Amino acid sequence: MNAVTEGADTPHYRPVRPIVMIGPMAVGKSVIGSELARALGIEFIDTDQRIVAKHGAIPRIFSARGEHHFRQLEARAVAQVLDAEKPKTVVLSLGGGAVLDSGTQQLMAKATVVFLRATVDTVRERILRNTGRPLLAADPVETWSRLAAARGPVYARLADITIDVSNSSVPELVTELIDLLAEESRKEYPSQ
Repeated sequence: MNAVTEGADTPHYRPVRPIVMIGPMAVGKSVIGSELARALGIEFIDTDQRIVAKHGAIPRIFSARGEHHFRQLEARAVAQVLDAEKPKTVVLSLGGGAVLDSGTQQLMAKATVVFLRATVDTVRERILRNTGRPLLAADPVETWSRLAAARGPVYARLADITIDVSNSSVPELVTELIDLLAEESRKEYPSQ
């Protein structure tokens, strides 16, 4: 199967590797990732949703077992998708801190990694509205800014593609992402 096949008007991108969405909390990894998967006709997996389905609410995991335990569950959820000789072609959305695990970072080498970047003004309303994020319990805007700044270099280092989500709609971002993914695929698989 070709990574990119020419259509009547525009190239149509067919992923040959998993696509991993990374970035700070509330930037839209799940929403954009699920729409991207739908547009590409492939499965969407959200690691947070998998953890919740198997282990219960994330705030409860944090309060009962701590962040370290949650990070272990998160790393296992990523490994279930990416730890195969040839991982299934899916769009995988990771929690904001998942990239801190060295094993997860190694597994991400099997994927095309997309870093969704946003300003605090873009996510302010979302993080103030959402009370289910244990790390943002104290001062959500300040904590988000601090975490985004601290993790930013890790996101940037791991990313094959970086896209700013601050000033575009989800459909616009999905269209732009498909173009960027097709371009990235041509770099990785020039003969296809």
